[in-house]
Amino acid sequence: MRGLDHIPEDASPVSIAQADLIRLSGPARAIALDVLRVNSLQTGAYVSHFRGRGMEFDESRPYQPGDDPRSIDWRVTARSTTAYTKLFREERERPVLIVVDLRSTMHFATQGCFKSVNASRAAALLAWAAHHRGDRLGGLIFGDVIHRELKPRLGRQAALRFVHELVGHPDWERRDHTAPDGVEPLTQAMSALRRVARPGSLVVVISDFNGFSRGAQSYLSSVARHNEVLAVFMNDPLERDLPPPGRYRLVSADDELAIDTYAGAARRDYHNAFEKRARELEAFCQRYGVHLLPMSTDDDPVSTLQQALGRRSR
Repeated sequence: MRGLDHIPEDASPVSIAQADLIRLSGPARAIALDVLRVNSLQTGAYVSHFRGRGMEFDESRPYQPGDDPRSIDWRVTARSTTAYTKLFREERERPVLIVVDLRSTMHFATQGCFKSVNASRAAALLAWAAHHRGDRLGGLIFGDVIHRELKPRLGRQAALRFVHELVGHPDWERRDHTAPDGVEPLTQAMSALRRVARPGSLVVVISDFNGFSRGAQSYLSSVARHNEVLAVFMNDPLERDLPPPGRYRLVSADDELAIDTYAGAARRDYHNAFEKRARELEAFCQRYGVHLLPMSTDDDPVSTLQQALGRRSR
């Protein structure tokens, strides 16, 4: 992995250690959460603006050209002959909610480390960055079965609690990945996020977005109407393109699979399937004003987040 000098060389590529995530507090000081621009690393993606700290509703006034349509006060507008927009005043501390996907599809990599490992490191960096900035930190950590919800709190203890829950989540060890009653865990997590996200929050969803159903999209788009949302799209090089023609063996803790990559048509179909999913996610993000940041299993989360969010001025 490139540039991870803050992670011990003997750190596991398939699991996380609490001490390693606590050690990321230092590098997190250089990651800005209050910069004006989020630069997507994906070619052709858009550049948009963070609204800054969380906001409390102050009053309504008639809508003016240039106002954010998402701030229209529909209740007042419905009682009037003209549109009204909400005005907000700045909050002292902004809630930051970090949503981390630990489903079975995240425990995979062919280069670097598991998607779940890089997702956890990115989440820890953002948690520490929120603490250093003085924001309240909370989040959701979900797997195939278990969902953990952390209400936003201030201080170092909030970041330590987040790291502790991340490391101790049962889905790191779980072998039965069947969701109860056929409920899609990502949809369930987005539903919970809509319930707990307070308007004016910064919401970061770190996932591979496998199974990003219409229901999950509806919940997340609802969250994006009143909050700043950053979607960190975790992926592995093998998910984007099959390896050169040949026969390969994929091994997990309790299973193995042989794949044949000689067929050109199959290689194209495989690549096109990933590109379709990536384009659909990008289109969703553009439609609802969600910032999109792709992150690979062989990326360094520190440099990736610094490049995307900017470096914090000291």
